[in-house]
Amino acid sequence: MGVMRFRIFPPERITEDLVRQAYLAGMERTAWPIRAAIVGHDLLLQRSVSESANVHVPWPVEGHGRPTLSSGSLIERHEPYLLPLELARGTLVQLRNQLADWQLLGLSVSDAILAKLKTATEHLSWAAVNQEDAALCTCRSEESLRAALDAAVLLSASFSEQALAVRRNGGRPIGLLGADLGSTLLDTPTARLFLHTFNAAQVPICWRSTETTEGRYNWPVNDSQIQWCQKHMLKVLAGPLLMLDAASLPDWLYLFEDDFDSVLDFVSALIRTTVERYRGKVDAWVCAGRVNTGAVLSLNEQQRLRLVARTVELTRDLDPDTPVLVSFDQPWAEYMRDRDSDFPPLHFADTLLRAGLEISGLMLEMNVGYFPGGTLTRHVLEFNRQLDTWSLFGLPLWISLCAPSAANDDPRAQRKGILPPTGWTAASQHAFVARFVPLALAKPIVQGVLWNQLRDNQPHDFPHGGLFDLRSKPKPALSTLATIRKLYLKK
Repeated sequence: MGVMRFRIFPPERITEDLVRQAYLAGMERTAWPIRAAIVGHDLLLQRSVSESANVHVPWPVEGHGRPTLSSGSLIERHEPYLLPLELARGTLVQLRNQLADWQLLGLSVSDAILAKLKTATEHLSWAAVNQEDAALCTCRSEESLRAALDAAVLLSASFSEQALAVRRNGGRPIGLLGADLGSTLLDTPTARLFLHTFNAAQVPICWRSTETTEGRYNWPVNDSQIQWCQKHMLKVLAGPLLMLDAASLPDWLYLFEDDFDSVLDFVSALIRTTVERYRGKVDAWVCAGRVNTGAVLSLNEQQRLRLVARTVELTRDLDPDTPVLVSFDQPWAEYMRDRDSDFPPLHFADTLLRAGLEISGLMLEMNVGYFPGGTLTRHVLEFNRQLDTWSLFGLPLWISLCAPSAANDDPRAQRKGILPPTGWTAASQHAFVARFVPLALAKPIVQGVLWNQLRDNQPHDFPHGGLFDLRSKPKPALSTLATIRKLYLKK
């Protein structure tokens, strides 16, 4: 049994959320199943292997909320590591490496970024040679963290602005900006603001509401949504056709939980009926969603692979001219901290592609700020690193995003008990959009960014993740998205 120890000063900073969300990852940045415990003033993370690892842990940083930060690669040792020092060291190394990479691409770096980098380095240097005084070392480490994340925000904004300007001035297309239309039709004011903000829409195909009774399909809402999109010349993504999520599957399907062949037949019937109905009316099919996390129908990973492969093959056969996508949830794979899995998200995608399936692109679903079941909050350079990692497949990427605007109970949210941590407000949702969406669109491999929850006053997955509040009033994040479209997208 491998054990890694981390000292936290003062000890009252060891919160329940920190213990529940901390994890260890190796070179591939995939979480190991662990057991976390508090012994005295130390956080102990236990796993079945003994090798070097990076610790990932949510950590409050003044001016930056509570992002999940990571250390550098650490060896196991009996003496505990001082956690804030190692987080500062890992963050500063990531900042310096990213700065060097972007400078090689020709990025012009401002004096403000270099000044923040210098400050972060000086604080870390002092902390690293004065570890005997835990209080002072912690203080200087956190000053280093704050300066490093300040620099990261400035650096990513500079990269986004310069990269988007180069692409726009060169006449190269920039990705689409869209949102999920939800399960009901838009009212007139909402529709008007939608068209002002977005040039694409995702039409959800919810199996539970589409086929409430076996063999009987209900299409009025989806028919109207697609007609509305065509009328207003929006690019249309339809799906996921198969969402591996308990809230999306019809109740009657659970009668066949132990009969995989029947489940496969029912999925095939759904795909065939849907694709034949909307063939020629959509611009891309999202064949399957949450394929790596969907713990439904007691399906094992091999069975989920077979279901996804079937949706792709059948969609391709029925509509060979329209791109097909597969969506992966929680790409950082935090969920693997608490369960064994043979296929982390990257491995799941790699397995599908090696099987020769004609997948046109990959979608990453990031419901940021929610735990469990969502993506832990990350700083902007970590977000960038995740996009770069998935780009190695060489396929177009789509990003499906949402983030909360509050941390209290949400009566229309279907996922209960996963409230985001305190500190999320309408202003912080707006800041998230302003920081992350331009960076994603600045990546040539990113074909589009979709906000996956539009309205809080309609049933939705994650609390307060919409762009319209419970009273149907637009949130500041919506106007930020409209500004991004006006500045960077031609249409």
